[in-house]
Amino acid sequence: MPFNEIFGINAFGDSVMRDRLPKAIYKELKEVQAGERELTVACAEVVANAMKDWAIEKGATHYTHWFQPMTGLTAEKHDSFISPTADGLAIVEFSGKELIQGEPDASSFPSGGLRATFEARGYTAWDVTSPAYIMEEGNCKTLVIPTAFVGYHGEALDKKTPLLRSMQAVNKQALRVLKALGNTTSKRVVSSVGPEQEYFLVDAQYFSARQDLLLSGRTVFGALPPKGQELEDHYFGKIPERVSAFMTEVNEELWKLGIPSKTQHNEVAPNQFELAPIYGVSNVATDQNYVVMMTLKKVAKRHGLVCLLHEKPFRGVNGSGKHNNWSLATDDGMNLLNPGNTPAANLQFLVFVSAVLDAVDTYAPLLRLSAANTGNDHRLGANEAPPAIISIFLGQQLADIFEGIASGKTVPSQEGVKLELGVNTLPKLPKDLTDRNRTSPFAFTGNKFEFRMVPSSESIAGPNFTLNTVVAETLAAIADKLEKSKDIAGTVKEIVTETWKKHSRIVFNGNGYTDEWVKEAAKRGLPNLTSSVEAWPYLTKEDSVKVFTKHNVFTKEELHARLDIVLEKYSKQINIEAGIAFEMATREILPVVTDYAVELASQIQALEASGVKPASIKAKLVEVADLAEKAAKAAVALEAARKAAKADLDVLGQAKAYRDNVFAGIEALRDPIDQLEKLLPKEYWPMPAYEELLFRI
Repeated sequence: MPFNEIFGINAFGDSVMRDRLPKAIYKELKEVQAGERELTVACAEVVANAMKDWAIEKGATHYTHWFQPMTGLTAEKHDSFISPTADGLAIVEFSGKELIQGEPDASSFPSGGLRATFEARGYTAWDVTSPAYIMEEGNCKTLVIPTAFVGYHGEALDKKTPLLRSMQAVNKQALRVLKALGNTTSKRVVSSVGPEQEYFLVDAQYFSARQDLLLSGRTVFGALPPKGQELEDHYFGKIPERVSAFMTEVNEELWKLGIPSKTQHNEVAPNQFELAPIYGVSNVATDQNYVVMMTLKKVAKRHGLVCLLHEKPFRGVNGSGKHNNWSLATDDGMNLLNPGNTPAANLQFLVFVSAVLDAVDTYAPLLRLSAANTGNDHRLGANEAPPAIISIFLGQQLADIFEGIASGKTVPSQEGVKLELGVNTLPKLPKDLTDRNRTSPFAFTGNKFEFRMVPSSESIAGPNFTLNTVVAETLAAIADKLEKSKDIAGTVKEIVTETWKKHSRIVFNGNGYTDEWVKEAAKRGLPNLTSSVEAWPYLTKEDSVKVFTKHNVFTKEELHARLDIVLEKYSKQINIEAGIAFEMATREILPVVTDYAVELASQIQALEASGVKPASIKAKLVEVADLAEKAAKAAVALEAARKAAKADLDVLGQAKAYRDNVFAGIEALRDPIDQLEKLLPKEYWPMPAYEELLFRI
């Protein structure tokens, strides 16, 4: 079947609903999806029956409410369509109630105290805006229904619920602004996102031979081979044949589900790659990104590969992230961050960019913590990812426009400028409004903002519900001013001027990797939250609680619960990595180091008996023995640090202990181990080295 004909064949999307639902029910469901009316039981019954028939025709035997708990993964419980009858037979049925609501055990997922162990009841609620789809696992086919997950009293226990709440918030405030600007046609504003997904591939045989990769997704030990990424020859290079076959199958799987996988290429590090989709509405894009991650892992296994989504699986080469391309658009097709041909005169564009500038500066710690996790602590600030300092890249022309308005000066437009390439046979290329700045954590890239900090293994829900909420807050303040104004153009100028004077400190168009920028950012008063543990407590600061509760994205209790969850998860992850490092060092590496030292000692004895003075071998034995002793002592110290960290009962204190002492202990153990790897013959080393992991596919 041609690839364009398979697109969406396993998704219960709009075209399928239009074909299978009665016109009145289809119209009602579209109104529900647009937020114009509530879903009725009668409508749900008809949709459930059509969805069941479609799924069974596709070969599905079960359905599941698929949700995104605070584990950072997804969850699902499968129920069959079969219902037994009194005569010992069975019928196939699926009710509207079963479509709308499920009931998984809420006490078995992280809740931060919102649910006690004995309080098990929780609910999944159908997200009518995200298409159901058929999940194929071998011969098993399951109807997957995207849902939100809440507690018995409606507490958000997942990633999706606050995202949907934030989308309502930004929609409400953006519409107020548009109406004040004279827009009478747009009825809805949606946040959209296109998440680029970076990942590594390694051969499955090497992966399974390393306890650290198997249990934590990253290498706690590993010496760099003579060649790494310094030649920059992998980036955008020819895709290896084995990887190309893998990518082809990934695309086919995603296209069947209606996921618009568009771009694929080699990334900077060896055996690192990227997949990028076309834009989608934020909650749908979030669901689809989860499916992308699961599909990458699933298809990799079929090709004898393992997909690594950890932010920093290998020390010394670039890690992985997601570039979260965020924008706002109306239901009638306007991108509110599109500058048009005359950005300086585009009041709508100037207002919405002003809102973003204000939001990102005012709530920079929230954006920073929305991209925080243990893996990203290895990555942010290195010369491969944005620094931990939040700043905005606008590009020179936009910065000049805002500066010109604020200072009362006219700035000539650069629109229509062509790039002269100096070759007669090459066309003149139109020059974009801005260049690209890969060192900026939050960059304007033509008609969207690219949030480059987002970690590769995490849901994009957190960064996007944070962005939606803080921008909703600044839009609300702008709407208040515009709604009272009798001179809209004059008020817009005032808003732009005030925003630029107060928040231009957040704009930085230079190299974010330099030490000079760190010093400059400090002078500007920009926070530099270098670790997750330092960033997360801002979630429950007074200003954070105020903005999230005002827009009904979180309650105060939900925010405190989430802080406890992420801190506890951080401690557990570092504890696991420390346990892995201790075991690998003491049970795998140091025993073979001892064997090698004994072998060296035997060689020395034999050579001396022959009258040879083996000075170099003696020196090597001393070096190996010294490093082994350092590693043994570091391993003991690491175990002591683990035990001490566990003793701290306060979640924040425990997380700090794991960051400051346990993680530092892992690194202290790694140093002599990595040096030993370079000294021992390859046949002695008990696990695949970086050379195999990074260059053998």
